[in-house]
Amino acid sequence: MPQIADFLPAGNRRIGYVRPMRVIVIVYDGVQTLDAAGPAEVFATADRRRQPQRPHYELVYASIGGGDRTTSSSMVIRTRVAPRPTDIALVAGADEPLVRAAAADAALLRWLRRAAPVVRRLASVCSGAFVLAAAGLLDGRRAATHWLGAEVLAREYPAICVDKNAIFVRDGNVWSSAGITAGIDMALAIVEEDHGRALPDAIAAWMVLYVRRPGFQSQFSAALVAQTEASDPFGAAIAWARAHLDEADVERFAQRAGMSLRTLHRRCLDRLATTPAKLLDKLRVEYARTLLATSDLAVKELAADCGFGNPARMKRAFERELGMSPRDYRVVHGS
Repeated sequence: MPQIADFLPAGNRRIGYVRPMRVIVIVYDGVQTLDAAGPAEVFATADRRRQPQRPHYELVYASIGGGDRTTSSSMVIRTRVAPRPTDIALVAGADEPLVRAAAADAALLRWLRRAAPVVRRLASVCSGAFVLAAAGLLDGRRAATHWLGAEVLAREYPAICVDKNAIFVRDGNVWSSAGITAGIDMALAIVEEDHGRALPDAIAAWMVLYVRRPGFQSQFSAALVAQTEASDPFGAAIAWARAHLDEADVERFAQRAGMSLRTLHRRCLDRLATTPAKLLDKLRVEYARTLLATSDLAVKELAADCGFGNPARMKRAFERELGMSPRDYRVVHGS
């Protein structure tokens, strides 16, 4: 079995000692298993180094009242609780009725409000953002949540600046991530902040993650994958469009899907709440934002590569989807 140190460059295999900090994963009955276990496994893996007797993270599962809690996949978690200044307090998400119940739990909200000014970091995974929001801890901040709940979070808590596209968001010492597996990306980013890039890159390799996703990467592709099966011609057409943005248009998209233009329009509205033309623009914005953040391509060249045709059209699409111009996006997210 490979060890985590095997994935570290030779010059980075001795990681300096950092005072152990607790990661308090806050759970409740019905909590989404991967929301809790995914980030936890990142922090646990960070400690499986050459010197496991000097851990950087101590995992604690916490709930109001303590005791056992059963997750969405019937896994039982034994819990305990009490915040300290070095802690990371992380609220996991759940299906709507269960997370709504957690967000209405007065004792849980009181605990979070007491913990917020004490802990080193406060975080949420997926719909766990609704619990932090109910406690008033996201007011005046940027935050992310699962794409299915982003509009609802923004509507119910107008004091929060909901980033409907981000994989995860950091605002001060408050972190929030999008749906389920995005909690792993957020946890890796926290480990990077604590230890530098070599360790989280090694963890990602050991966990056989396809790629470490930066926080600015769009949730949109994940949303499409989640809603379209491989056998569905609509899903295959979307995959084709993503790979051929420079030539994709509504007519070719309809042909790839084997649908008439009218049927394609209806399917897009029913499945993705958008039109075919706007869907293609969303895919182009998704690709363009990654290039803006990771390359020095000129905006004119980038617009052509992404299929916008010209910078003016790309600017309109960016302002519609992200509320900012491509140049402003590069200033905020560029390396």
